[in-house]
Amino acid sequence: MVNQRAAPINTYTIVGDEFQTKEIEACDHSGRLPYIHKVGKPPKQNLLKEITNVVKETFFSDDPLRSFKDKPKSKQLMLCVQAVFPIFDWGRDYSLAKFKGDLISGLTLASLVIPQDIGYAKLANLPPQNGLYSSFVPPLVYAFMGSSRDIAIGPVAVVSLLLGDLLQAEIDPKDAIPYRRLAFTATFFADSLNWHLVFSGAAITISLQQLKGLLGIQKKFTKKTDIVSVMRSVFNSAHHGWNWQTIVIAVTFLAFLLAAKHIGKRNKKYFWVPAVAPMISVVVSTFCVYITRADKDGVQIVNHIEKGINPISANDLFLSGEYVGKAFRIGVVAGIIALTEAIAIGRTFAAMKDYQIDGNKEMVALGTMNIVGSFTSCYVTTGGFARTAVNNMAGCHTVVSNMVMAGVVFLTLQLITPLFKYTPSAILASIIIAAVISLLDFEAAILIWKIDKLDFLACMGAFFGVVFISVEIGLLIAVSLSLAKILLQVTRPRTAVLGKLPMTSVYRNTLQYPEARQIPGVLIIRVDSAIYFTNSNYIKHRILRWLTEEEERVDECHLPKIQHLIVEMSPVTDIDTSGIHALEELYKNLQKREIQLGLANPCTTVMEKLYQSEFADEIGESNIFPSVGDAIHTFQPKTIITEEP
Repeated sequence: MVNQRAAPINTYTIVGDEFQTKEIEACDHSGRLPYIHKVGKPPKQNLLKEITNVVKETFFSDDPLRSFKDKPKSKQLMLCVQAVFPIFDWGRDYSLAKFKGDLISGLTLASLVIPQDIGYAKLANLPPQNGLYSSFVPPLVYAFMGSSRDIAIGPVAVVSLLLGDLLQAEIDPKDAIPYRRLAFTATFFADSLNWHLVFSGAAITISLQQLKGLLGIQKKFTKKTDIVSVMRSVFNSAHHGWNWQTIVIAVTFLAFLLAAKHIGKRNKKYFWVPAVAPMISVVVSTFCVYITRADKDGVQIVNHIEKGINPISANDLFLSGEYVGKAFRIGVVAGIIALTEAIAIGRTFAAMKDYQIDGNKEMVALGTMNIVGSFTSCYVTTGGFARTAVNNMAGCHTVVSNMVMAGVVFLTLQLITPLFKYTPSAILASIIIAAVISLLDFEAAILIWKIDKLDFLACMGAFFGVVFISVEIGLLIAVSLSLAKILLQVTRPRTAVLGKLPMTSVYRNTLQYPEARQIPGVLIIRVDSAIYFTNSNYIKHRILRWLTEEEERVDECHLPKIQHLIVEMSPVTDIDTSGIHALEELYKNLQKREIQLGLANPCTTVMEKLYQSEFADEIGESNIFPSVGDAIHTFQPKTIITEEP
């Protein structure tokens, strides 16, 4: 049965924010659309206003400054302060009950991070006090400027290893003062450009680096981080370089730490067990070494940690000379990992507690704390997953827990650092290994394989690059493969042939929905990407290939000849000059083949550019439609079949 164009029941005026007012006809009683909607011409945009809106959406999308209108000056000032320092926003509702939770979580956190910081500083080839410094000043800065309630700030294993690896390639760690200056300068630049794929490989590399401490090897050990070099050094020292007392201490306490981690993982009520286990290990092992004087039998100890809070290091930065460029390169690489890890962790825990974090504020907060840290003898800090998990499970409500942790670190630096003198290096190695084991995530690798083979290729490239070469090479491989994937997706976007689902007005991909039927004489192609110079030529040729294949099919099946080609443009979010030229060439090609081109559902941005380029006038406004259904109704008004259930 043929559905003829029904008489309109009524007309309505639709006034949109973006399109001009249009009058349309109402549906008939069958619920079908017997009329044709018109795509309105977008109003001309003010260039300055458009640029301002883009800047606001990019940098201040969630900013209270956007709600300034009609507010008194005092309120505007307060909004400005809250935008930069969120603590003045959530701090108004802070209560004693919240402080109790933050106090407990801060104290629990401190018991975990103090021994970790000493060990992580060793990974970076820095004195142990620099690790403690980095858990004092940066967390305080973040507490005032960050938007995450749960993240715990301080040194982390991967960044520490990477920083140490990159720094020692430029300056020998034995040249302590220049080495530290380069570390502080790299930290200063770490906010300039602030990735997950390298972490599993880094976990193995970090663990391998701890073999020197676990086995008590005192002879010269390789500075390289690849598995071949490390294992060669280990076996070369097997005959006379291993210390059995050190091995006993390391294995005993590593077993204790892993058991504590297992207990905390199996039962959430005992979250505090793996949190306090590192401090217990340090205290017990230090006491045992002190009373037995095992250091005289070859057990390596920490020896000396400087007492007192962070000394000023602003004057130590390399701001001129040959090391500026090197520090910038190291800082950028370390900063990429630090920022990515922090934002990923912050968003994970924000989703668990159903609140939002502002990525822009996180970048500013993390950048500022690293700049301030570089002035106060700190190295690159970020949010660590293990300490953030402990912070969350301990019941933190706000970043006041970071303040509490920083307070405990302050007391440690002022009062008890001399007590760490007899702490065995093997304990620090055990703590680091126990901490990084969680980075080995085989389930995540399996999931990546199932979801995206190209992502898995990047993951494996990063893993083997880190394990067999170095962390920075692994990172470079991961970045390169990921960029290659992005470029492939951008330059070769997906397109699909659409068909109509039975008894609906819905058009879907015929490969995904085999029951979808193509309209006789019409080919509907959906483009699933913005059209830019990078892909415009490919999209044009791919549409023409679809057309050629369809023409061959209809000839074989003796179906009606293709007379209309509709490009469904709802996924096309933008188009540039090259994209418009590609559409013009497609239009001219179709004219030669006596096929009419129609565009369906172009967005405001695309419509504006089509009019500005005059392509909309060239193709004809009557051939631009708000939906595929409207295009079909125009092109084939006499072949719309009423489908019975």
